[in-house]
Order: sequence, then structure tokens, then C-alpha cells
Amino acid sequence: MPIRLPLEFPASDRLNAEGIVTLTHERAAAQDIRALKVLLFNLMPTKIDTEVQLLRLLSSSSIQIDATFLRTSTHQVKYGAEHLDRFYADFDAIKDQRFDAIIITGAPVEQLPFEEVDYWDELVKVVHWANDNVFAELFICWGAQAGLYIDFDVEKVIYPQKVFGIYPHSLCCTHRITRGFDDVVNVPQSRYTGLGEEQLTKQIERGRLIPLVSSSEAGPNILITPHAHKTYVLGHFEYDRTTLDAEYKRDVARGLKTALPVNYYPDDDPARTPVQNWGAHANLLFDNWIDFVYQETPYDLSTLKPCKF
Repeated sequence: MPIRLPLEFPASDRLNAEGIVTLTHERAAAQDIRALKVLLFNLMPTKIDTEVQLLRLLSSSSIQIDATFLRTSTHQVKYGAEHLDRFYADFDAIKDQRFDAIIITGAPVEQLPFEEVDYWDELVKVVHWANDNVFAELFICWGAQAGLYIDFDVEKVIYPQKVFGIYPHSLCCTHRITRGFDDVVNVPQSRYTGLGEEQLTKQIERGRLIPLVSSSEAGPNILITPHAHKTYVLGHFEYDRTTLDAEYKRDVARGLKTALPVNYYPDDDPARTPVQNWGAHANLLFDNWIDFVYQETPYDLSTLKPCKF
């Protein structure tokens, strides 16, 4: 289904080239349909790449999406300020609105203590605001770690080496969010940190968090709250075929001792084209999540009740 985007939004050209239909707000307004209002809090430095990746997955649903992009006001970006000024809103511009869903991305700050991230207070404010003004919340990678810390006091732990590559995961239980998943779920991972096991286990035992997908090597990957209002995804289902390749070669160029991403290059040869074996599950995850939001969110967002978790 088409994605509503502003006129001349840069990601539109790349999406249209893939056969994904985008609508300007003017065209969409002429259609008699209530699109899902989705707020994307994009904390990644590669703004347009992340926009394309997320919008590509959102577009696979049969539901029309009205996408709004949120920026931080307390962090000055090195690149792309003009793009943010033109296409992103700050919190003050959206705080009086209500949304069907919010997606909070990862960010390359995971080795910093949460409170030392310069926009931490703003992120906490957005998450607390979303609990009252957004029906469903999806947190990705560092965003998931931050969300679990804010919501459940689950600390993050630093690993001795980077979790980097494509890791096989198993289903922990059946749920509508993972409907159609195979027994083995491949997930791209790129992180130096994970979740504090003792604190996470306590929350799971209390029934406050439900693990859906997990790995013996990479740990839990998808966790939800009992009402599924909050979904935390530690991996990067949204990654393109070559995203890990670009990260690896960037690290090598910087002189970092980054190991090859596991289970990624054929014969562990970085000169060969990586095999993409997670795309089907990525589409299923986002289709299931959007379907859940569409089925459960109130038609009239003014009747939205505070999030239960």
C-alpha cells in the first residue's frame, strides 16, 4: 500500500524505483481512507538509508501509512541538517497529536552510558509521552535497549567482542507478531552490547515481558509486553543486503580490528556478494505488527487510552 510522504522527499525516488508507490499528502487527501499515523524517531546518522529501509518494510502492508519523521532538538547533526529542517519535525510540533504507532531506531551510541547520550533526556520524554499518546511502540537495536531501560530498568551489558553478522534464532512461543515465522529466523546483528540477564529474567518471570525470538549466541531478539503495545527488537531486520558489508569495510578503513560478520559473506570472502536470508521474516514482522496496530488501534485517536505494560 502507498506511503504518504511530503513532496520531494528524497527516499521517494529510491522507493519508486523498487516499485513501491508513494503518495504526496495532496494526493492521499483525495482518498476516502483513514491511514495509520506512524511516527518515526530516526536516530541513525544515515538518515535517508534508514528512511528507505523502514518505509520499504512498512509499504509491504496493505494498510496506507501516513509517515511523520521526528528529530532530536538537543543533538546537532554533522551532516544532513538541511534535510532534517525540511522533512523532520521536532517534539514541540507533534506533542499535541496522537499516533497509531511510533518506531524508535537504533543509534551509534551504545557504548556510552545511557545518561551520557546528549539527547537522553529528550528520548525519555518522547517514550513517556508515547505511553499516553501512541497506541503501539516499536524499538530497534539501541532503541530497544534504551526502551527496556526506561520502561523496566533493564541495564545493558558490554560484550567482549561485537555481535556482528547474521545469527540464527529460534521461536520461543507463538504470537500474532511472529505469525508465519519459520523455526529458524535469521537476523542481522551489529552491536557491542546486550541486556542484563538477571534484570531481564526477573521481568520475564513476572510476566511483564514475553520473549518471542531468541538465540543462544546473540541472546533475545524480539520481546513484547503482554498487550503487545511495546515491541523491542534487538537486531536489524530492516537492514539491506549490503548494510553489514558497508559497516565492515568502514571499520576496516578506520583501522578497527572488526572481525568478519559471521554467516554473511559466501566462504567468508568480503569480495563476494552477501546472501540475504532474512528479508522474508523482516516483511512478516512488519506486516504482522502493522496488522496488529490496524486491528487494535481506535479509529478515533482522541479516544486512545494510556498504554498498558
